[in-house]
Amino acid sequence: MSSAVLYLIRHTTTYLYRTEVAAARCTLHLQPETGGNQRVFSAQLTIAPKPLEQTEAVDFFGNRTTHVRFAGTATRHRFESRVRIEVQPRETPHALLTPSWGEVTQSALLVPDLCGSAPAHYLFASRFVPLLAEARDYALVSFEPGRPVLDGAIEMMKRIHRDFVYDPNATDISTPLDVVARTRHGVCQDFAHWMLAGLRAIGIPAAYVSGYLRTHPPPGQERLVGADASHAWVSVWCGAGLGWVDLDPTNAVPANEDHVRVAVGRDYADVAPVDGVVVASAGHSLRVSVDVAPLG
Repeated sequence: MSSAVLYLIRHTTTYLYRTEVAAARCTLHLQPETGGNQRVFSAQLTIAPKPLEQTEAVDFFGNRTTHVRFAGTATRHRFESRVRIEVQPRETPHALLTPSWGEVTQSALLVPDLCGSAPAHYLFASRFVPLLAEARDYALVSFEPGRPVLDGAIEMMKRIHRDFVYDPNATDISTPLDVVARTRHGVCQDFAHWMLAGLRAIGIPAAYVSGYLRTHPPPGQERLVGADASHAWVSVWCGAGLGWVDLDPTNAVPANEDHVRVAVGRDYADVAPVDGVVVASAGHSLRVSVDVAPLG
């Protein structure tokens, strides 16, 4: 049986500008909260140069959020998050014992709660997840009438893993979802967005989860520091009794103790690790390094 895993996570993002930046405002989702199967022991955020303003908040969806404002010229902005966190194993419900997806679509409309985790917020189109007819048709292959909702969602997850090719050079975050569907190449964000589009198009609430994935090196080889990456997966609402269940279409597995959740939202736009506005007259380059190191 799996046991809890204690991680030390280091995530560094550096923006290098081709000309001096006069001012910038950024919103950061780089540090997880304690909740569910996770317990945060420590979290430190280092920013250079030092911001003129820095405030901490919890956003509508319950995510720990940092808002920063820079003033004065700079040729780079560097954000480094260090987190010590314990992740407990989670048990996925028996898929065949979950309610039918038709029951779930009906009950989602009857939930009166409108808090950040309420299913109503995850039923409709969002910035990166349009409700495409082709996504609906793709989902319906896995959701014949009466099928248990989690059973259908797991099959859809496995189909995406089989049908789509992981290709980090094929897309960026601005690539429209219909292009991803046509080329069937992309990265974890694309696969999560595609699964969200299909589930929402048939009335099943589904949320976007950002975080980290512990990777396992080949036998006999040591892990490479900085070789892990930010990751994304999907959380499917399985009715009021079971709530949300996390599925990873990139790897065709339910989220487990290898997955560290940082933020949840409707799509990537709600939970981008670093987002904001920069006042500059030229472009920039980006460097990202993530290390997810199990301790002990």
